[in-house]
Amino acid sequence: MTKAEIHRWTFKSRFRRHAFGWKSGPAVTRVKQAVAEIKKFAKTKPLLAAEGAILFFERVSPALEQVDSSSGAIGTAVSNAIWEMVPLIASAPVDATLRAAWLERLFEAYQNDEIPYIEQLAEYWGDLCASNETASAWADRLIGDTRAALSSATSHRLHFRGTPACLSALFRAERFDELIELLQVDTIWPYKRWAVRAMVAQGRKAEALRYAESCRGQWASDYEVDPVCEEILLSSGLSDEAYVRYGVRVNRGGTYLATFRAVAGKYPQKAADEILADLVKTTPGEECKWFAAAKEAGLFSAALALASRSPCDPKTLTRAARDYAEKEPTFALGVGLLALHWLLRGYGYEITSADVVQAYDTTMAVAERQGRAPEIKERVRTMAAAGGAGAGFVTQVLARVLGA
Repeated sequence: MTKAEIHRWTFKSRFRRHAFGWKSGPAVTRVKQAVAEIKKFAKTKPLLAAEGAILFFERVSPALEQVDSSSGAIGTAVSNAIWEMVPLIASAPVDATLRAAWLERLFEAYQNDEIPYIEQLAEYWGDLCASNETASAWADRLIGDTRAALSSATSHRLHFRGTPACLSALFRAERFDELIELLQVDTIWPYKRWAVRAMVAQGRKAEALRYAESCRGQWASDYEVDPVCEEILLSSGLSDEAYVRYGVRVNRGGTYLATFRAVAGKYPQKAADEILADLVKTTPGEECKWFAAAKEAGLFSAALALASRSPCDPKTLTRAARDYAEKEPTFALGVGLLALHWLLRGYGYEITSADVVQAYDTTMAVAERQGRAPEIKERVRTMAAAGGAGAGFVTQVLARVLGA
Protein backbone atom coordinates (compact mmCIF):
# COMPACT_ATOMS: atom_id res chain seq x y z
CA MET A 1 0.00 0.00 0.00
CA THR A 2 1.57 3.29 -1.03
CA LYS A 3 -1.25 5.82 -1.26
CA ALA A 4 -3.68 7.05 1.32
CA GLU A 5 -7.29 7.59 0.29
CA ILE A 6 -8.65 11.09 0.11
CA HIS A 7 -10.61 11.88 3.23
CA ARG A 8 -12.37 14.96 4.53
CA TRP A 9 -11.10 15.46 8.06
CA THR A 10 -13.39 17.39 10.39
CA PHE A 11 -10.50 18.62 12.52
CA LYS A 12 -8.68 20.17 9.54
CA SER A 13 -10.95 23.22 9.28
CA ARG A 14 -10.80 23.71 13.04
CA PHE A 15 -7.01 23.86 13.17
CA ARG A 16 -6.28 27.00 11.19
CA ARG A 17 -3.52 29.42 12.15
CA HIS A 18 -4.59 31.34 15.26
CA ALA A 19 -7.88 29.42 15.25
CA PHE A 20 -8.07 29.57 19.05
CA GLY A 21 -8.12 32.53 21.35
CA TRP A 22 -6.57 32.95 24.77
CA LYS A 23 -8.66 30.36 26.67
CA SER A 24 -7.18 26.89 26.69
CA GLY A 25 -10.40 24.97 27.36
CA PRO A 26 -11.82 25.00 23.82
CA ALA A 27 -8.39 24.18 22.36
CA VAL A 28 -7.93 21.20 24.68
CA THR A 29 -11.37 19.91 23.64
CA ARG A 30 -10.56 20.25 19.94
CA VAL A 31 -7.23 18.45 20.35
CA LYS A 32 -8.94 15.53 22.05
CA GLN A 33 -11.65 15.46 19.37
CA ALA A 34 -9.01 15.41 16.63
CA VAL A 35 -7.20 12.49 18.24
CA ALA A 36 -10.47 10.57 18.58
CA GLU A 37 -11.36 11.25 14.95
CA ILE A 38 -7.99 10.00 13.73
CA LYS A 39 -7.89 6.93 15.96
CA LYS A 40 -11.25 5.73 14.64
CA PHE A 41 -9.40 4.53 11.54
CA ALA A 42 -6.37 3.04 13.31
CA LYS A 43 -7.45 -0.60 12.91
CA THR A 44 -9.48 -0.57 9.71
CA LYS A 45 -7.57 2.04 7.69
CA PRO A 46 -4.10 2.44 9.24
CA LEU A 47 -2.69 4.39 6.30
CA LEU A 48 -5.50 6.92 6.50
CA ALA A 49 -5.01 7.26 10.26
CA ALA A 50 -1.31 7.93 9.75
CA GLU A 51 -2.07 10.62 7.16
CA GLY A 52 -4.49 12.22 9.61
CA ALA A 53 -1.86 12.20 12.34
CA ILE A 54 0.67 13.91 10.10
CA LEU A 55 -1.88 16.52 9.07
CA PHE A 56 -2.64 17.15 12.74
CA PHE A 57 1.04 17.69 13.56
CA GLU A 58 1.37 20.11 10.65
CA ARG A 59 -1.55 22.23 11.81
CA VAL A 60 -1.66 22.04 15.59
CA SER A 61 1.12 24.47 16.58
CA PRO A 62 0.06 27.36 14.32
CA ALA A 63 -3.51 26.92 15.52
CA LEU A 64 -2.50 27.13 19.20
CA GLU A 65 -0.07 30.05 19.06
CA GLN A 66 -2.40 32.44 20.91
CA VAL A 67 -3.62 29.98 23.56
CA ASP A 68 -2.63 30.61 27.18
CA SER A 69 -0.42 27.67 28.09
CA SER A 70 0.40 28.71 31.66
CA SER A 71 -1.83 26.08 33.26
CA GLY A 72 -0.15 23.29 31.32
CA ALA A 73 -3.49 21.89 30.16
CA ILE A 74 -2.97 22.46 26.46
CA GLY A 75 0.63 21.29 26.58
CA THR A 76 -0.47 18.08 28.27
CA ALA A 77 -3.22 17.55 25.70
CA VAL A 78 -0.79 17.88 22.80
CA SER A 79 1.79 15.71 24.55
CA ASN A 80 -0.82 12.98 24.98
CA ALA A 81 -1.77 13.37 21.32
CA ILE A 82 1.85 12.82 20.29
CA TRP A 83 2.10 9.74 22.47
CA GLU A 84 -1.07 8.28 20.95
CA MET A 85 -0.44 9.15 17.30
CA VAL A 86 3.26 8.49 16.78
CA PRO A 87 2.60 4.71 16.78
CA LEU A 88 -0.01 5.22 14.05
CA ILE A 89 2.61 6.76 11.78
CA ALA A 90 5.41 4.42 12.79
CA SER A 91 3.42 1.25 12.13
CA ALA A 92 1.64 2.34 8.94
CA PRO A 93 2.21 -0.08 6.02
CA VAL A 94 3.90 2.22 3.48
CA ASP A 95 6.83 1.96 1.10
CA ALA A 96 10.10 3.86 1.51
CA THR A 97 9.08 6.63 -0.88
CA LEU A 98 5.94 7.60 0.98
CA ARG A 99 7.67 7.17 4.33
CA ALA A 100 10.36 9.60 3.18
CA ALA A 101 7.72 12.14 2.15
CA TRP A 102 6.01 11.82 5.50
CA LEU A 103 9.25 12.39 7.39
CA GLU A 104 9.98 15.51 5.37
CA ARG A 105 6.54 16.91 6.22
CA LEU A 106 6.97 16.09 9.89
CA PHE A 107 10.46 17.56 10.05
CA GLU A 108 9.28 20.78 8.47
CA ALA A 109 6.41 21.00 10.97
CA TYR A 110 8.88 20.32 13.77
CA GLN A 111 11.26 23.04 12.60
CA ASN A 112 8.40 25.55 12.30
CA ASP A 113 7.11 24.75 15.79
CA GLU A 114 7.71 28.12 17.43
CA ILE A 115 5.95 27.82 20.81
CA PRO A 116 6.87 24.83 20.82
CA TYR A 117 4.15 22.21 21.10
CA ILE A 118 5.40 19.25 19.06
CA GLU A 119 9.07 19.24 20.04
CA GLN A 120 8.61 15.77 21.54
CA LEU A 121 8.27 14.40 18.00
CA ALA A 122 12.06 14.46 17.76
CA GLU A 123 12.33 11.99 20.64
CA TYR A 124 10.42 9.48 18.53
CA TRP A 125 12.26 10.12 15.27
CA GLY A 126 13.80 6.69 15.13
CA ASP A 127 10.37 5.11 15.58
CA LEU A 128 8.91 7.33 12.86
CA CYS A 129 11.65 6.20 10.50
CA ALA A 130 10.31 2.65 10.94
CA SER A 131 13.49 0.97 9.68
CA ASN A 132 17.18 0.95 10.54
CA GLU A 133 18.09 1.99 7.01
CA THR A 134 15.88 5.07 7.01
CA ALA A 135 16.97 5.97 10.52
CA SER A 136 20.63 5.68 9.54
CA ALA A 137 20.09 7.98 6.56
CA TRP A 138 18.51 10.59 8.80
CA ALA A 139 21.34 10.23 11.30
CA ASP A 140 23.84 10.90 8.52
CA ARG A 141 21.85 13.95 7.48
CA LEU A 142 21.75 15.44 10.97
CA ILE A 143 24.96 14.32 12.61
CA GLY A 144 27.22 17.08 11.34
CA ASP A 145 25.19 19.86 12.91
CA THR A 146 24.62 17.70 15.98
CA ARG A 147 28.39 17.30 16.48
CA ALA A 148 28.80 21.05 16.20
CA ALA A 149 26.01 21.61 18.72
CA LEU A 150 27.61 19.20 21.18
CA SER A 151 31.17 20.30 20.56
CA SER A 152 33.31 20.37 23.70
CA ALA A 153 34.77 23.63 22.43
CA THR A 154 32.29 26.07 23.94
CA SER A 155 33.00 28.72 21.34
CA HIS A 156 31.91 26.31 18.62
CA ARG A 157 28.64 25.27 20.23
CA LEU A 158 25.35 26.22 18.66
CA HIS A 159 21.74 25.29 19.12
CA PHE A 160 20.51 22.71 16.64
CA ARG A 161 16.89 21.68 16.87
CA GLY A 162 17.64 18.47 15.04
CA THR A 163 19.86 17.10 17.81
CA PRO A 164 17.16 15.01 19.56
CA ALA A 165 16.04 13.60 16.21
CA CYS A 166 19.63 12.69 15.35
CA LEU A 167 20.16 10.87 18.64
CA SER A 168 16.88 9.00 18.25
CA ALA A 169 17.79 8.03 14.69
CA LEU A 170 21.23 6.80 15.74
CA PHE A 171 19.63 4.63 18.38
CA ARG A 172 17.09 3.13 15.97
CA ALA A 173 19.88 2.50 13.45
CA GLU A 174 21.73 0.60 16.21
CA ARG A 175 24.78 2.82 15.83
CA PHE A 176 25.31 2.54 19.55
CA ASP A 177 29.06 3.10 19.77
CA GLU A 178 28.76 6.24 17.67
CA LEU A 179 25.91 7.49 19.83
CA ILE A 180 27.85 6.91 23.05
CA GLU A 181 30.98 8.57 21.66
CA LEU A 182 28.96 11.57 20.52
CA LEU A 183 27.66 12.13 24.04
CA GLN A 184 30.98 12.03 25.89
CA VAL A 185 30.60 15.76 26.52
CA ASP A 186 29.06 17.95 29.19
CA THR A 187 25.47 18.25 28.02
CA ILE A 188 21.88 17.94 29.22
CA TRP A 189 20.31 14.77 30.59
CA PRO A 190 17.70 14.35 27.80
CA TYR A 191 20.68 13.84 25.47
CA LYS A 192 22.79 11.78 27.88
CA ARG A 193 19.86 9.45 28.40
CA TRP A 194 20.34 8.18 24.83
CA ALA A 195 23.85 7.01 25.74
CA VAL A 196 22.41 5.15 28.72
CA ARG A 197 19.85 3.48 26.45
CA ALA A 198 22.58 2.56 23.97
CA MET A 199 24.66 0.87 26.69
CA VAL A 200 21.62 -1.06 27.88
CA ALA A 201 20.88 -2.15 24.31
CA GLN A 202 24.45 -3.47 24.09
CA GLY A 203 23.97 -5.46 27.28
CA ARG A 204 26.28 -3.18 29.26
CA LYS A 205 23.77 -2.57 32.02
CA ALA A 206 26.22 -2.15 34.90
CA GLU A 207 28.13 0.43 32.88
CA ALA A 208 24.89 2.14 31.91
CA LEU A 209 23.92 2.41 35.58
CA ARG A 210 27.28 3.92 36.53
CA TYR A 211 27.09 6.35 33.61
CA ALA A 212 23.56 7.45 34.56
CA GLU A 213 24.57 7.97 38.18
CA SER A 214 27.55 10.07 37.03
CA CYS A 215 25.20 12.40 35.16
CA ARG A 216 23.63 13.80 38.33
CA GLY A 217 24.29 17.46 38.86
CA GLN A 218 23.64 20.74 37.11
CA TRP A 219 22.11 19.16 34.01
CA ALA A 220 20.34 16.17 35.56
CA SER A 221 18.25 16.08 38.72
CA ASP A 222 17.58 13.02 40.85
CA TYR A 223 13.97 13.21 39.69
CA GLU A 224 15.12 12.60 36.11
CA VAL A 225 17.88 10.07 36.69
CA ASP A 226 16.31 7.84 39.34
CA PRO A 227 13.57 6.25 37.17
CA VAL A 228 16.12 5.31 34.51
CA CYS A 229 18.44 3.71 37.06
CA GLU A 230 15.55 1.86 38.65
CA GLU A 231 14.47 0.44 35.29
CA ILE A 232 18.01 -0.77 34.56
CA LEU A 233 18.10 -2.73 37.82
CA LEU A 234 14.58 -4.10 37.36
CA SER A 235 15.38 -5.26 33.83
CA SER A 236 18.47 -6.97 35.24
CA GLY A 237 16.38 -8.94 37.71
CA LEU A 238 17.76 -6.97 40.65
CA SER A 239 14.42 -5.90 42.08
CA ASP A 240 15.55 -5.92 45.71
CA GLU A 241 18.41 -3.58 44.95
CA ALA A 242 16.14 -1.43 42.81
CA TYR A 243 13.72 -1.13 45.71
CA VAL A 244 16.36 -0.17 48.23
CA ARG A 245 18.04 2.40 46.00
CA TYR A 246 15.14 3.91 44.10
CA GLY A 247 11.78 2.26 44.75
CA VAL A 248 10.44 4.49 47.49
CA ARG A 249 11.56 7.83 46.10
CA VAL A 250 10.80 7.21 42.43
CA ASN A 251 7.23 5.98 42.49
CA ARG A 252 5.38 9.04 43.68
CA GLY A 253 1.68 9.30 42.93
CA GLY A 254 -0.71 12.22 43.19
CA THR A 255 -1.73 11.13 46.70
CA TYR A 256 -0.09 9.17 49.49
CA LEU A 257 -2.39 6.25 48.77
CA ALA A 258 -1.49 6.40 45.07
CA THR A 259 2.19 6.38 46.00
CA PHE A 260 1.76 3.30 48.16
CA ARG A 261 -0.11 1.54 45.37
CA ALA A 262 2.56 2.48 42.82
CA VAL A 263 5.38 1.06 44.94
CA ALA A 264 3.42 -2.05 45.92
CA GLY A 265 2.44 -2.66 42.30
CA LYS A 266 6.01 -2.46 41.05
CA TYR A 267 7.48 -4.51 43.90
CA PRO A 268 4.95 -7.29 44.60
CA GLN A 269 7.61 -9.35 46.37
CA LYS A 270 7.76 -6.79 49.16
CA ALA A 271 5.40 -7.13 52.11
CA ALA A 272 2.87 -4.32 52.40
CA ASP A 273 3.89 -3.47 55.95
CA GLU A 274 7.54 -3.14 54.90
CA ILE A 275 6.65 -0.80 52.05
CA LEU A 276 4.43 1.24 54.34
CA ALA A 277 7.14 1.56 56.98
CA ASP A 278 9.66 2.73 54.40
CA LEU A 279 7.25 5.30 53.00
CA VAL A 280 6.38 6.61 56.46
CA LYS A 281 10.07 7.32 57.05
CA THR A 282 10.03 9.79 54.16
CA THR A 283 7.57 12.11 55.94
CA PRO A 284 8.74 12.52 59.55
CA GLY A 285 6.18 14.35 61.63
CA GLU A 286 3.43 13.63 59.10
CA GLU A 287 2.91 9.95 59.70
CA CYS A 288 -0.87 10.33 59.52
CA LYS A 289 -0.59 11.08 55.80
CA TRP A 290 -0.21 7.33 55.24
CA PHE A 291 -3.35 6.42 57.19
CA ALA A 292 -5.41 5.77 54.05
CA ALA A 293 -2.66 3.64 52.53
CA ALA A 294 -2.44 1.48 55.65
CA LYS A 295 -6.22 1.17 55.84
CA GLU A 296 -6.57 0.16 52.18
CA ALA A 297 -3.80 -2.42 52.59
CA GLY A 298 -5.65 -3.98 55.51
CA LEU A 299 -2.93 -2.95 57.95
CA PHE A 300 -5.41 -1.75 60.54
CA SER A 301 -3.11 -1.75 63.56
CA ALA A 302 -0.58 0.27 61.59
CA ALA A 303 -3.30 2.66 60.46
CA LEU A 304 -4.34 3.31 64.05
CA ALA A 305 -0.75 3.84 65.09
CA LEU A 306 -0.16 6.33 62.26
CA ALA A 307 -3.34 8.26 63.05
CA SER A 308 -2.21 8.62 66.66
CA ARG A 309 1.34 9.78 65.92
CA SER A 310 0.52 13.05 64.17
CA PRO A 311 -2.64 15.16 63.74
CA CYS A 312 -5.07 13.40 61.41
CA ASP A 313 -8.19 14.94 59.89
CA PRO A 314 -11.09 14.06 62.24
CA LYS A 315 -13.55 13.89 59.33
CA THR A 316 -11.39 11.28 57.59
CA LEU A 317 -11.26 9.24 60.78
CA THR A 318 -15.01 9.47 61.32
CA ARG A 319 -15.66 8.23 57.78
CA ALA A 320 -13.31 5.31 58.37
CA ALA A 321 -15.14 4.45 61.60
CA ARG A 322 -18.45 4.46 59.77
CA ASP A 323 -17.20 2.45 56.77
CA TYR A 324 -15.54 -0.27 58.86
CA ALA A 325 -18.10 -0.49 61.66
CA GLU A 326 -19.26 -3.96 60.66
CA LYS A 327 -16.30 -5.58 58.92
CA GLU A 328 -13.55 -4.31 61.28
CA PRO A 329 -15.28 -3.16 64.48
CA THR A 330 -12.13 -3.03 66.62
CA PHE A 331 -10.47 -0.78 64.08
CA ALA A 332 -13.63 1.29 63.67
CA LEU A 333 -13.87 1.90 67.42
CA GLY A 334 -10.22 2.86 67.67
CA VAL A 335 -10.38 5.24 64.77
CA GLY A 336 -13.60 6.79 66.07
CA LEU A 337 -11.93 7.53 69.39
CA LEU A 338 -9.00 9.07 67.53
CA ALA A 339 -11.40 11.34 65.63
CA LEU A 340 -12.65 12.65 68.99
CA HIS A 341 -9.07 12.83 70.28
CA TRP A 342 -7.99 15.20 67.51
CA LEU A 343 -11.21 17.21 67.71
CA LEU A 344 -10.55 17.80 71.40
CA ARG A 345 -7.09 19.07 70.52
CA GLY A 346 -8.48 21.54 68.03
CA TYR A 347 -7.53 19.88 64.77
CA GLY A 348 -9.64 19.73 61.64
CA TYR A 349 -10.62 22.13 58.87
CA GLU A 350 -13.83 24.15 59.31
CA ILE A 351 -15.14 21.88 62.02
CA THR A 352 -18.81 22.33 62.91
CA SER A 353 -20.97 20.97 65.70
CA ALA A 354 -22.38 18.45 63.21
CA ASP A 355 -18.87 17.04 62.70
CA VAL A 356 -18.45 16.58 66.45
CA VAL A 357 -21.85 14.92 66.84
CA GLN A 358 -21.17 12.60 63.91
CA ALA A 359 -17.81 11.54 65.33
CA TYR A 360 -19.36 10.80 68.72
CA ASP A 361 -22.47 9.05 67.39
CA THR A 362 -20.45 6.90 64.99
CA THR A 363 -18.06 5.85 67.75
CA MET A 364 -20.82 5.07 70.20
CA ALA A 365 -22.75 3.07 67.60
CA VAL A 366 -19.74 0.80 67.17
CA ALA A 367 -19.29 0.60 70.95
CA GLU A 368 -22.91 -0.45 71.42
CA ARG A 369 -22.52 -3.30 68.92
CA GLN A 370 -19.61 -4.55 71.01
CA GLY A 371 -21.41 -4.11 74.31
CA ARG A 372 -18.93 -1.47 75.41
CA ALA A 373 -21.06 1.69 75.35
CA PRO A 374 -20.71 2.64 79.06
CA GLU A 375 -16.96 2.05 78.99
CA ILE A 376 -16.41 4.11 75.86
CA LYS A 377 -18.65 6.95 77.04
CA GLU A 378 -16.59 7.17 80.23
CA ARG A 379 -13.44 7.14 78.17
CA VAL A 380 -14.69 10.06 76.09
CA ARG A 381 -15.52 11.96 79.28
CA THR A 382 -11.97 11.39 80.51
CA MET A 383 -10.55 12.57 77.20
CA ALA A 384 -12.67 15.73 77.33
CA ALA A 385 -11.67 16.45 80.91
CA ALA A 386 -8.00 16.31 79.93
CA GLY A 387 -8.55 19.48 77.93
CA GLY A 388 -7.09 20.67 74.67
CA ALA A 389 -7.46 23.50 72.18
CA GLY A 390 -10.85 22.20 71.04
CA ALA A 391 -12.05 20.77 74.32
CA GLY A 392 -14.33 23.71 75.16
CA PHE A 393 -16.17 23.54 71.85
CA VAL A 394 -16.44 19.75 71.81
CA THR A 395 -17.58 19.58 75.44
CA GLN A 396 -20.23 22.23 74.79
CA VAL A 397 -21.56 20.33 71.77
CA LEU A 398 -21.61 17.01 73.66
CA ALA A 399 -22.67 18.42 77.03
CA ARG A 400 -26.05 16.71 77.05
CA VAL A 401 -24.82 13.21 76.11
CA LEU A 402 -21.67 13.31 78.19
CA GLY A 403 -23.50 14.63 81.25
CA ALA A 404 -26.07 11.88 81.12
